[in-house]
Amino acid sequence: MLHWVHQARNGRSTGGSVRVERFARENDDYSKILSQALADRLAEAFAERLHERVRRELWGYAPAEEFSPEQLIREAYRGIRPAPGYPAQPDHTEKATLWKLMDVADKAGIVLTESFAMWPAASVSGLYFAHPDSHYFGVGKVERDQVEDYAARKGWTVVEAERWLAPVLNYDPRAFDKLKVA
Repeated sequence: MLHWVHQARNGRSTGGSVRVERFARENDDYSKILSQALADRLAEAFAERLHERVRRELWGYAPAEEFSPEQLIREAYRGIRPAPGYPAQPDHTEKATLWKLMDVADKAGIVLTESFAMWPAASVSGLYFAHPDSHYFGVGKVERDQVEDYAARKGWTVVEAERWLAPVLNYDPRAFDKLKVA
């Protein structure tokens, strides 16, 4: 069986940012919010279209697929498109690895903030998995021993790992530290 994996990223043009900044200077919050929302939706739509082209043309493992909008929403196609920061990959810091591998900042003009948000904000990144058994899943809540193991593999302190994995921790780090001291 042939396995494929691909990393993709896309972001809005600087023209969208310029427009949003102009609306902000003019105190036109309505137009600013509308422009930001439109840019976000366009980035997501482009990512979905690119995923379709990968399936049908570029990798060609589903050349005859034809889905209704409802089927696309249900993700009836083969393969998945998970991304750092989402349930299947909750650690946002993994974006740094992707950015380094693909030189995203220089080639696409998308940079990462210190919290690993993408700028321009209307940007999308993710991985493509084409295996027919690929399916979305969510990483459940993690326990202290799992965080310790992850921290060791990332070369982090446990405190660093807890910071980045805070939404999926199944314990309160402050309570754990109090137990350790007592």
